[in-house]
Amino acid sequence: MKFINRFALVVAMVCMVLPLHAQEIIKETQADTVKPARVNPNKRVKIDGVIAVVGDFVVLDSDIDLMYRELQAQNIPVKDVKRCELLGKLMEDKLYAHQAIQDSIIVADAEVNETMDKQIDYFVEQLGSEDKMVEYFKKKDIETFRAELFDMIKNQKLTEQMQKKIIDEVEITPEEVRIFFSQFEGEDVPIFGAEMEVAQIVIKPEVSEEAKQEVIRRLKEIKQDVLNGSSFYSKAVLYSEDPGSRSNGGYYKMTRKTPFVKEFKDVAFSLDEGEISEPVETEFGYHLIYVEKIRGQVIEVRHILMKPKVSNEALIAAKEKIEKIRQRILAGEIDFAEAARSESDEKETRNSGGLLMNPRTLETRFELTKLPPEVYSEVSDLKEGEITQPILSDDRATGQSYKIYTVMNRYDEHKADYALDYTKIKELALKEKQRKIIGEWSNEKIKETYIKVSPDYQGCDFANDWVKN
Repeated sequence: MKFINRFALVVAMVCMVLPLHAQEIIKETQADTVKPARVNPNKRVKIDGVIAVVGDFVVLDSDIDLMYRELQAQNIPVKDVKRCELLGKLMEDKLYAHQAIQDSIIVADAEVNETMDKQIDYFVEQLGSEDKMVEYFKKKDIETFRAELFDMIKNQKLTEQMQKKIIDEVEITPEEVRIFFSQFEGEDVPIFGAEMEVAQIVIKPEVSEEAKQEVIRRLKEIKQDVLNGSSFYSKAVLYSEDPGSRSNGGYYKMTRKTPFVKEFKDVAFSLDEGEISEPVETEFGYHLIYVEKIRGQVIEVRHILMKPKVSNEALIAAKEKIEKIRQRILAGEIDFAEAARSESDEKETRNSGGLLMNPRTLETRFELTKLPPEVYSEVSDLKEGEITQPILSDDRATGQSYKIYTVMNRYDEHKADYALDYTKIKELALKEKQRKIIGEWSNEKIKETYIKVSPDYQGCDFANDWVKN
């Protein structure tokens, strides 16, 4: 279940898409761009205008103002953030999006709508209501806001696809990694922060057969309602307990390689277009699956997830069970890894002796600041051999469970060691190679793309050569 990177969307929201012939627009608006007009002694008013053109896209002065407001809303200090820096970032995104269109990169409307619905839900949650959201972003009404947000998100996705295309096939050899690391000497050698390996044991409360049957009964009623003419989309919005898809009617696009649980995929790919499954049990609960479209190896589905309710008695029993496991470990009857393999109810970590996997590096070592916050708060002060008290977890996706954690290994802050830290050094070397390739691509495209910067901003010290001589 995925969520969108918020800052990427913020950038997208200020990247306004305008029609062709933007070259002519800037000529008409340069004269009054960013010229302050004093209305009263205490307030300066600035006339908005086009301050840059990249291909068929333009950047408005107000786009930068909006970026400042959003950064401040996230409590990010903006004192030292210059308008020139933000303009450079906006122009980079425009260049990617412009070239994506030239390269016939396509972003499906369904994908844009899914992201847009999630973003609107987030804004409403943060700002209090749709009306407050519309007011905050200074839009005429919700329809105008949605239309503009759709274009902005589509623009951002074009940017992401273009970036991905540029670096997708970039690889790095062991020899290149060695040469990269050999460039660093003495104080220039990278410092890697303190790390730790954390293991967990998870005990989930048992769900009664009566609770399971109640969920199955409700899902079958919903299926019949849909067969009688009700909207599956509306039913998903009203009743689904999947936080990742509820707001957009339970929608997912998937292939057989999509990392969904096996039971879900097996049923989804056995259905015909327009068919609705019987209730399907997975580790997340029970699903009603509706196949909306089949396009070759890609299917578009909607689903409704419902979870059987857990009784207080079951929660108490789960806590008692994990407390007994904890006492056995502390008494030396069994070690933590063995207990995880034999007792833990979470299969993702059970086979590794409870070790958590870092999703970014696919390793078991975490920098302290990169641990999930709810884990870090529990393990940061643990001494060797200590185990946390049972912790009640209420995950929106998997439901309630009790967990205990321990720290298996600690690694102090240290200078990079080629043998010990090869994976991290390789990652740094690959990023540096990708950065250079993107830089070369940008320089080439800037030369062949129509670009114009307002005189008010031509004195900026840009990272890229936006101001052509």
